[in-house]
Amino acid sequence: MEFRRIHALPPYVFAQIDTLKVQLRRAGEDVIDLGFGNPDIPSPQVAVDKLGEAVRNPRNHRYSTSRGIPKLRLAVGDLYWRRFGVEVDIETEVCSTIGAKEGFSHLMWVLVGPGDTALVPSPSYPIHIWGPILAGAGVHYVRLGPEQDHEGFFANLRSAWEQAWPRPRVLVTSFPHNPTTMCVDLDFMTRLVGWARDHGVFLVHDFAYADLGFDGFDPPSVLQVPGAKDVAVEIYSLTKSFSMAGWRMGFVVGNAEVVAALARLKSYLDYGSFQPIQIAATVAMNEAAEFPRQVNAVYRSRRDALCDGLERIGWRIERPRGTMFAWAPIPEPYAEMGSVEFATMLVQEARVAVAPGAGFGPGGEGFVRFALVENEQRIGQAVRGMRRALTKLG
Repeated sequence: MEFRRIHALPPYVFAQIDTLKVQLRRAGEDVIDLGFGNPDIPSPQVAVDKLGEAVRNPRNHRYSTSRGIPKLRLAVGDLYWRRFGVEVDIETEVCSTIGAKEGFSHLMWVLVGPGDTALVPSPSYPIHIWGPILAGAGVHYVRLGPEQDHEGFFANLRSAWEQAWPRPRVLVTSFPHNPTTMCVDLDFMTRLVGWARDHGVFLVHDFAYADLGFDGFDPPSVLQVPGAKDVAVEIYSLTKSFSMAGWRMGFVVGNAEVVAALARLKSYLDYGSFQPIQIAATVAMNEAAEFPRQVNAVYRSRRDALCDGLERIGWRIERPRGTMFAWAPIPEPYAEMGSVEFATMLVQEARVAVAPGAGFGPGGEGFVRFALVENEQRIGQAVRGMRRALTKLG
């Protein structure tokens, strides 16, 4: 049987590393997993308590609404005003999603289809590449380097635009960026909105790491740019900021016409998240507003532990100013191995799992990504394992 929508999907390169990790753990080996960006910080206790209370109420066992219950959307509006100084009409400019990944995927169904094209950074989080493709559209890549400045990005954006035909309808962005950790300021966002308006392109900003900025850096929302709602939507998620990954709670915020289109599509596809989860998420945003600062401090400490440790063993990388990741070029003596082989070696020899850069599309080869999902002691253990492995090979 031919599965037409998924036949073009490539082999999932992360699966090879995950399989090795599972095999070694079953054999009794201690493998430190810094590959999968799965937050380990417990969710806010107030949300957990509220979930338990709400789930016992039979009225919450019925179908909910795919747009999100009113109090949930009101909490999103309050968060955007409190956090970014952005006014949001909760009736027309907010739609709840079952996590950012679902929201982005179905947003692509709304915005592009067969014969259309989208501009996507390269390398990129895989769904940013495959979301438009699964919607039937073509993808043109905007080269994104780990040390790239604003001018370099816009030069690559112009080049991708000029080479694309038909002209792209959508530009996908996500800053702070996964996997490269590239961060941008509000001036960059202002320029990006202007570029989208001038070129008749709709801008989608995945703001997954909205609250993970270090060393005084505060990630800007694209909606802080005056007039951004004319050409943009933003995806905000509780996954990283509130460490609520498994709860699957996200939002599309911004352009009312696009939000309405997404809500209409979702009305045919789902009834939204389980209502007790929506209620608990509302409480998290309202009553645990400082929780993202605590999360930020944890990831900053882990970043320092990893970067300091890698520097001690001679593996120097740029210290990220945002996200929960570190993007590391493969050390020169091992660069010819390629990212999959190098990551495989680290699992086998160092008992450390990392994500090979090849899994993030064109432009990812030559790098590996570390996820800061273990405590400082475990990260130190991982560094010692990598030092032994690299010394052994050297």
